[in-house]
Amino acid sequence: MERLEQNKMHMLKEKFLTARDFIMDHSKIVMPLVLIVCVLITVVVAVNANQREALEKEAEQAAMAVTAEETGPSVKGLEAPVFELEENAHPEINQLIRAYYDAQVSGDTEVISSLNTGLSELEMIRIEELSKYIDSYPELTVYTKPGMTENTYVAYVYSEVLFTDAGQALPGMQTYYIGLNDEGSYYIQGTYDDTIKKYIEEVTLQDDVVDLNNKVVVAYNELLAEDEELNEFIAYLKAKINEEVGEILAQIEAPADTQTGEEQEASGEEAAEESAPLLITTVRATDVVNIRSSDSEEADRIDKAQVGQEFTLLEQRGNGWSKVAYNGSEAYIKSDYLEAVPDAEETGDAQTAETTDTQTAEAAQPEEAPAVQESMGTVKVVESVKVRKGASTSAESLGTAYAGEELELLMKQADGWTKVKYKGETAFVKSEYVE
Repeated sequence: MERLEQNKMHMLKEKFLTARDFIMDHSKIVMPLVLIVCVLITVVVAVNANQREALEKEAEQAAMAVTAEETGPSVKGLEAPVFELEENAHPEINQLIRAYYDAQVSGDTEVISSLNTGLSELEMIRIEELSKYIDSYPELTVYTKPGMTENTYVAYVYSEVLFTDAGQALPGMQTYYIGLNDEGSYYIQGTYDDTIKKYIEEVTLQDDVVDLNNKVVVAYNELLAEDEELNEFIAYLKAKINEEVGEILAQIEAPADTQTGEEQEASGEEAAEESAPLLITTVRATDVVNIRSSDSEEADRIDKAQVGQEFTLLEQRGNGWSKVAYNGSEAYIKSDYLEAVPDAEETGDAQTAETTDTQTAEAAQPEEAPAVQESMGTVKVVESVKVRKGASTSAESLGTAYAGEELELLMKQADGWTKVKYKGETAFVKSEYVE
């Protein structure tokens, strides 16, 4: 056995000496090869090290993502984690939303402003005007996802609104950012910074929210496609609200006439001529027509004008378009669908003169009692319409007459207005809205 081991050692020694002699004899060839082999080994080791580092980094990022899902996003993070969309999961938020929507039905601006911070004057006016046409919100479902910080939520409110003049509830979806105030009550954050806005946008683009929104949009469009009357009513309501809001804003922005009666009388005819009011031309739509952002059929459609809807004409262009004042701004309507409205001042003067002559004739017969206009029957309201003190859209509003309501008829006038009895007062409504 020992002899065998000695033979193996001897053979190894001889191979080593042979290899050494070969390397010494061929050093110019062998040494570069050895160097190349060393470089290759170094490269392989470095690549393996980089791969190992990359794998460790990926594992670290995965661990951070899991932590983010558990704890929620930080304020600086703009990539919203994916949370499950919860339905009616927070009773306090449901109570907030119900109170907010009930206040919109009643037009209670005080409650509305206390529950939703940051509403502008224009938004408050629009909500108040819209409340006149809303009967109820029979269905409210609140979907939530966590907000950016503790006790905040992104809320998606599915609603079904029943309008006074509509026979079927209309579905809709609204997004709110909910916070908790110092008193421990939830409220709607009406204003927030760009970071929160970005976060809400990212959450809203998540698959479950997109699916929910698509279902509501499809239901809304299918309902309007199936119910032509409801579709027409919604178009009418949009135009009506815009008109009413525009009138209110115009009254708010109109400068107050601070000149006293004595100052006006003392100013004389010359001053009256200098301060003569600018005659403003009013036009009205003869058909349902698009209201656009510029004088082109390719321009963005802002809204639809309804038959009889009146506008202040700013400019009549040679290309067949008219520039009009609309919703506090400027818009464009094809001139073919507009007609001039008789000047209210001239109509008023003629009516005043006729009334004066009649009163004079009646005064010559002192034995007779003052004339009382007799009822000519009743008219039925076919579309919701404002009831006014005078035969003009600028006259004071006495209220709203709703579709199906009957009014006592006094006279159908040639100027497009109908004189009626409304809550014991003589009033006027546009003739196209009654029959």
